Amino acid sequence: MINNTFPNRLTIQSLTESLGAHPDFDEHEDVALCEDPQTGLRALIAVHSTKLGQSLGGCRRWSYDDTAEAITDVLRLSKAMSYKHAIAGTARGGGKAVILADAAAEKTPELMRTFGRFVDSLSGRYITAEDVGTSVEDMLFVRETTQHVSGLPVEHGGSGDPSPMTAYGVYCGILAALAWQAGLAEDDACNDSVVNNRVVAVQGLGQVGMDLCRQLHGSGARLIVADVHTDRVGQACDEFNATATSPQEILSAPADVFAPCALGAVLSSDSIPQLQATIVAGAANNQLREDQDGALLHRHNVLYAPDFVINAGGIINIANEQPAYDRDKAKSQTRKISGTLWQIFKRSRELDQPTSAVANELARQRLASCPG
Repeated sequence: MINNTFPNRLTIQSLTESLGAHPDFDEHEDVALCEDPQTGLRALIAVHSTKLGQSLGGCRRWSYDDTAEAITDVLRLSKAMSYKHAIAGTARGGGKAVILADAAAEKTPELMRTFGRFVDSLSGRYITAEDVGTSVEDMLFVRETTQHVSGLPVEHGGSGDPSPMTAYGVYCGILAALAWQAGLAEDDACNDSVVNNRVVAVQGLGQVGMDLCRQLHGSGARLIVADVHTDRVGQACDEFNATATSPQEILSAPADVFAPCALGAVLSSDSIPQLQATIVAGAANNQLREDQDGALLHRHNVLYAPDFVINAGGIINIANEQPAYDRDKAKSQTRKISGTLWQIFKRSRELDQPTSAVANELARQRLASCPG
């Protein structure tokens, strides 16, 4: 039974009007800050758009330098979710939550229950799920205080960890990029053989990055890997015969594909000239530090798979939880990421425009076409 009674200690403040001049504010429908001294919860929820349906996006728990950095992150992430849902056709809108983590404090069940009350205060306009720093098990505590939660464990009627589906979508996107670059036909956009003996540099070996390595290795790819956690690097080297490099050197690794699967803003005017790979296709959100970095990739003849297109497998998976989760349907829809990217690559070539600009315009058109 859901207990959505608000303790007196919980304070929720709307920031929407005060953020109008923020460079990353994009007509967001709602941005709210929640604080609870007893559990130590400080969290933000941003609802970018509900034109296509209830906003759906994960809850990230991260140690930010300050509140301003967290606001920038939640604004950018929620907008990316709107675009991701629009491109993927999930009939959901874009929203995101971030919990400002205190390095000295634990993530407790009570903190997650309190976060659930925060979610519930938005009256269904935002549906939360797991993300970096939270888990499907955490969502069970959230469910105790709100019904607006997805990504629950399979044994509790949910779809479980979405990471494997995210990784599968990225894998399909890498196949499409390699096939496009090789001049193959669209029918070969998801042909596993195209990655055989190709070198993929994977930055970040969390759940998505590690699963992506597993799929690539299974199709004969050669892997170069980097992560700040040396144990994960060791695991990838042992299981997938990967070559290790440092997080600082992975960008300039001699590879066919660079797959950023850690945090965002990795592609910038400083880092792009370092790339040896001619394809960038990975799972990280907000990979471009600035919008113009997409144009810089285009000028450097690097084929970029826009992040909110290629990494949509996880939200496709979660969006398929209702009315009853169908994994085969979710996987079939995720596989279509390769075809979507193919059309973006084609349009980019026809217009001589960056793939990032083509994808952004496609998402904006789909949002604008909805009268909601």
